Amino acid sequence: MLKNREGERVPHVTFRTRKDGKWLDFTTDELFSGKTVVVFALPGAFTPTCSSTHVPGYNELYTTFKENGVDDIICISVNDPFVMEEWQKDQQAENIKFIPDGNGEFSEGMGMLVDKRDLGFGKRSWRYSMLVKDGVIEKMFIEPEVEGDPFEVSDAETMLKYINPQAAKPKLVSLFTKVGCPYCARAKATLKERGIDFEEIVLGKDITTRSLQAVTGAKTVPQVFIDGKLIGGSEALDEYLGSQHR
Repeated sequence: MLKNREGERVPHVTFRTRKDGKWLDFTTDELFSGKTVVVFALPGAFTPTCSSTHVPGYNELYTTFKENGVDDIICISVNDPFVMEEWQKDQQAENIKFIPDGNGEFSEGMGMLVDKRDLGFGKRSWRYSMLVKDGVIEKMFIEPEVEGDPFEVSDAETMLKYINPQAAKPKLVSLFTKVGCPYCARAKATLKERGIDFEEIVLGKDITTRSLQAVTGAKTVPQVFIDGKLIGGSEALDEYLGSQHR
């Protein structure tokens, strides 16, 4: 049975990482001392659940975690530094520190190193999350020990609810644009000034005009969606944001 290590210190390990073609070493002291850190560990880079849900969830809620006292969010996996560096780029998860536990030392020290040879993975980390304060584990959410790769309690929303049940999650904003569009630039500037994160979908690169019309009913850009609702262009965005502060 996997042990819950709440109240214990994290294992002392030196991680070898890669950043922009350079080797960088980080000790657990450097990562955790004097900080409040959320850690989530998972079986492997580029795997389906990890890529589609686990990493995006923490990346999207980064600002909310910061507003609620979290200094850093760390993703740990038993993968080599090159793989973790490329996975972070692929995920566009700039808000998360991707830490490769290449030799499985940290995962083993946590008691979370498990045998996944049936999948051809060798030894990997079990999926879990934890809140660490100044190197001491305050809370752990360990996935149930059942067959397969359960994903029930180590998600970002569960961790956020533990830290602050009343925490307000950020709005999900998508912005359809095209290169050289001044109204698109205005809409992006407005969102940035308000500190609102958004996903940009570029016409001609990420989507066709026909698809834009099918989704929004319009042929012009920008077109802004907030929490699944079509707001419209840059003027409609200004009006919407203004109404939120009345």
